[in-house]
Amino acid sequence: MSGEPEVHEEFEARLKAYEGLPAAATGVGRDLVNEPMIRHWCEAMGDTSPAYTGPDAIAPPTMLQAWTMAGLTHRPERTAAYDELLTLLDTSGHDAVVATDCEQEYLRPLRPGDRITFDSVIESVSARKTTKLGAGYFVTTRTDVRAGGELAGTHRFRILKYAPAHRSSKPVERRPRPVVNRDNAGFWEGVARHELLIQRCTACRALRFPWLPGCNACGSPDWDTVAASGEGTVYSYVVMHHPPFPAFEPPYAVGLVELAEGVRIVSNVVGVPYDEVRIGMAVRLEFRRYDEELELPVFRGVGP
Repeated sequence: MSGEPEVHEEFEARLKAYEGLPAAATGVGRDLVNEPMIRHWCEAMGDTSPAYTGPDAIAPPTMLQAWTMAGLTHRPERTAAYDELLTLLDTSGHDAVVATDCEQEYLRPLRPGDRITFDSVIESVSARKTTKLGAGYFVTTRTDVRAGGELAGTHRFRILKYAPAHRSSKPVERRPRPVVNRDNAGFWEGVARHELLIQRCTACRALRFPWLPGCNACGSPDWDTVAASGEGTVYSYVVMHHPPFPAFEPPYAVGLVELAEGVRIVSNVVGVPYDEVRIGMAVRLEFRRYDEELELPVFRGVGP
C-alpha cells in the first residue's frame, strides 16, 4: 500500500504528457454561417431577438458548436494521440465514460457568409478524482473556432473516464429525484395535487414554463398560476436507446409537448409504442407514480 501514491503519480505523469497535443484534425465547417440554420435554431429555441434577423444579423453565440458539427455521415478524425490517451485509460481499468460538462467562450460574433475552421487540443487531464460513479480522470478538450483566421470562440468539452465503483448485487433502481428550490416549489406542490401549474405574469399576462423567478417578456417579478387543461400535442421528440440506466427501460420516447395554453414541457410520452410517436400527435396529461416518493406528469398518446 505504501507504494500506491507513487503508482498514481507515475500514471498521472503519463497522462499529463498528452496535454497540449491535438485531439482532432483541423476541420472546416461543412456550411458557411447561414440564415436558414440561424432561423431554424431560433425557432427551436423560441428566441425572437432582432439581432438574429435582417441585413445586419449575427448568429446566436450559443450556436458556436453547431457550425463545427460533421453530421451523421461524417465523423471528425481523432488524432493518434487522443486515441492513445483513451486506450491508456481503458487498459488501466478506467474504461467507463460519462460526459460531465461543456463551456463556451464567445470572442467575436459570427455572421452569415463566415467560413468556419476549427481545431481541437487535449487541454488538460486532471489528477485522480473519486466520484460516486468511481475513481477516474477528467479529460478536457478545447476546440478553437475561427472565422477568417480570427478566433471567434472556444468550446470546452469534459468527460470522466473512470473505473466503476463496486455496486450491490441488487441495486436500488430509483429514478433521479427532481431538484426542488424556492423558484419551482409551487410547481411540485401542484403535481402533488395532480395539477400542472403554469406561471402567469400579473403585469403582462404572459404564460411561462418552466418556472422562473421573473417574467422573461416584461421583467416583472410578480406572478400567479393557471392550471393546464392537460391537452397538448407532440411538438418534437427523441427516442432514447443509450446509455442504459437502471431506473429506465430503453428504448422510450421523450417528448417536447406543446400544451393547449401555448407553453412547452419536456416529459415522457406513454401509452403508445416508442416508434409510433409522431410530431403533431395529440396527448393528454396524466400523473404516474414511480415509487413511494416520486410522482411525475407524463403524457399519454390519444390520437394519430
